Amino acid sequence: MAKIIPLKSALENKSMRQEIMRSIREGMIIVYPTDTVYGLGCNAENAKAVARLREIKKAGHPLSVIAPSKRWIAENCVLTKPARQFLNKLPGKYTLILLKKHEAYLSAASAGKTIGVRIPGHPFTGLVQKTGFPFITTSANISGRPVVQNTGSIPFAQEIGMVIDGGRLGKKASKIIDFTGERALTVGRK
Repeated sequence: MAKIIPLKSALENKSMRQEIMRSIREGMIIVYPTDTVYGLGCNAENAKAVARLREIKKAGHPLSVIAPSKRWIAENCVLTKPARQFLNKLPGKYTLILLKKHEAYLSAASAGKTIGVRIPGHPFTGLVQKTGFPFITTSANISGRPVVQNTGSIPFAQEIGMVIDGGRLGKKASKIIDFTGERALTVGRK
């Protein structure tokens, strides 16, 4: 069973913050609150952890990441003029679809030329960003099923290491905006 940590403890208790960041670095899969719905995530650079996350979620589709910073986005993704301008709206309830500068980078998360990038407007995001690497962010549900609004309805709590309990969240996922062409294109929610 996953270790359940109240959000307040995760943010305010120094030893708890260190434990969470160490666990993330080591590849633990966790459920955490965002500015939209609960997310399921792990170190995006740990291909083994990403593969395990895919098994748990039953997901074959490309996965998005929480970027450690806007600078990381600029260093690893192709930013069209509209994308550069949109970065000012982050953090926020958006997933930006961007071309990767190096197609092989984060291929366990997204095998193609593109990757979804987020910076949620939620206090827990800052803790994730302090690890310094991209972090998988996908809704904490089995693919195709309703999103999770509270930690009591996580379908795979037995298979993950940690749950950060942020209370009841919304039921709308982030707005997806594709910046791979000359113009921004809203393509749905994820």
